[in-house]
This record gives sequence, C-alpha cells and structure tokens, in this order.
Amino acid sequence: MMSENIELMPTTRIPVNGISPLVIVCGDPFRAETIAKKLDNSKEIAYSREYRTFNGTYKGKQVTISSHGVGAPGAAVCFEELIKAGAKVIIRVGTAGSYTKDLPPGSLIIASSAVRADGLTKQLVPDGVPAVGDYRVVHALNQAAEKKDVTYSTGMIVTLDAFYAGPLEFPHKLYKDSGALGAEMEIAALYTIAQLRGVFAGGIVALDGFAYADMDYYDPHKDFVAQAVEDEINIGLDALVSVTI
Repeated sequence: MMSENIELMPTTRIPVNGISPLVIVCGDPFRAETIAKKLDNSKEIAYSREYRTFNGTYKGKQVTISSHGVGAPGAAVCFEELIKAGAKVIIRVGTAGSYTKDLPPGSLIIASSAVRADGLTKQLVPDGVPAVGDYRVVHALNQAAEKKDVTYSTGMIVTLDAFYAGPLEFPHKLYKDSGALGAEMEIAALYTIAQLRGVFAGGIVALDGFAYADMDYYDPHKDFVAQAVEDEINIGLDALVSVTI
C-alpha cells in the first residue's frame, strides 16, 4: 500500500515521479497487463477507471506501461497525467482500421502524423496545427519494425471520435484519397499533447479490419490480429528503450 504522503495524479492515480520517463500506452487495461508481463520485475502501481499502470524493466531500462481507454478525451487525461508524473517518451500501441488492401488486417502502421478529425484537439489548438509524431520516436519504430518479419507501412493516420456510424457518413474515402493509411481514435490527441508539453511521442497500430467495412461484420478476435498486436508490442518496447532523451 502506498504511503499517504506520495502525491497521486487525480484521475489515473499514477504516483508523481513514480514512473519511468519511457512509457508505452495502450487502450485496454488487460492489454497493459499483457505488455507488463514482458517486463522484468513488473509491478502494478495504479488502477483507476480505465487507467491501469505498471512499472518494470525491459532490456535493462526502467519502463512504464499504462492504459488509456477508448477515445481521445479519456486518453488525453492519461497522457496529461503521465507527463505531469514524469513521462518524457510515450509510444502508443493500439489497433486501427485499414484504408488500403495493400495493408490488410494483420499488418501494422507506424503513424508519422495524424489527421485531427477528433473533437478533443480542436479544443486545445487552432485548426491548421498538425499532429506530428516525434521524428526520433518514429525513426526508432521503423528501425525496430525492420528487424521483424512483419508487413507494415509508415505514414498518416486518421483520428476519429465515432466508432459506430449514425446518419452521417464517415469521411473515410475523403481521407483515404488524401493519403491516409487507416483510422483509429487516439493518436492525434497524443501527438498534439506531446507537442504542447515538450515530450516525444510515436504510435504504432495493428490493423484489425478495414475502416470502411460494415461494422456488423467487425471481428478483431482473430489469430492474425493477435499476432499483429504481439508484433507491435515487441516493436514498441524495442523502440522505446532505443530512444535517447
């Protein structure tokens, strides 16, 4: 049990100055536990709402794993509180929908930048401000991916808020025709907040379907998706400990 004099972040309950500067984030708290099992001396240090956080060692370096839930607003709380607690490098490992048959489900995307099609970042910075991954982190992710037997590409991804469609049509074709590779729900928030707070951020996603497909047939629970998630976790961890800060 933590001492009462340790300062905890208000929402995530992460201890201030109690984490590594090197952080992996993911949406699912149970995936955070899965990632933490790859660490030496892993220890859960906080679990509040969807935010679950572990410390441990990977290849001799202290790292932190934290879950941020689904969607940009809740994830932004996690990113902000991780940074306030001491994070300097944050890599998101997650899932996304592909825009191209060249990147079928089971492939990976390293996000060099993100289209800010979410609502959260519009309340943080003006229109026209790009959401860009730190070049050091993106380079580290590329180097780590090159060492694996995986299908991946590096480029622009779209961050949206909505998952299931309503009467309005999703703008997937518009963004695909503009050069985006796929769509997810948090990376633009991570990149925008990292730029504002002066930390390094990157993101890699495993493709679990096509973004423009009928969601009635969406099924992310397939072996090749699980393998892609495993691959991106290993790439993310290898990249994280290679970044010099």
